[in-house]
Amino acid sequence: MCSLAYIGFGANLGDPEETFYRAVKEIGALKRVYLGKVSSLYKTEPVGLKDNGPEFLNAVVETRVELSPFDLIYNLRKIERVLGKNRSHRSDRSRKIDLDLLLFADKAFSSDTLEVPHPRMKTRGFVLAPLAEIAPDFIHPGLKLTIRELLNNLDPEELRKVRLFKAVKPLEGI
Repeated sequence: MCSLAYIGFGANLGDPEETFYRAVKEIGALKRVYLGKVSSLYKTEPVGLKDNGPEFLNAVVETRVELSPFDLIYNLRKIERVLGKNRSHRSDRSRKIDLDLLLFADKAFSSDTLEVPHPRMKTRGFVLAPLAEIAPDFIHPGLKLTIRELLNNLDPEELRKVRLFKAVKPLEGI
């Protein structure tokens, strides 16, 4: 049985656009993971960085998976390492790649290693804008609001930090 899962992408070092396409290709190559919709790429101002890094590219990838959320996040961490993320990376630093499991079906849970839905997604324009592009009517399991409603509830200042960069090339080209 397949579960719908949404994966957030962010990067601001190296060639983030190329890293995004490589990440989507790697995600699509995982066993029991099937690519769905892919959002456009968005340029966003860094949030909470201590190293004054450059702007981020952000996007969201829809998948259908025959994996547990823990198996999926394990595989996403492997992809991050293959694409240049150090295991000891700190979240307040610039990065070559970051893959976050945002939503997993209608599940809401927290463990020592994973929290779903992603705990900060509801306040982040760089997550909600691309997610609303591909899944506006998906209902956040904890808040019982659609992604569109969450986006509309954001502080307008948060949304000003998010700009459309470009539509992604067709999946067949990835």
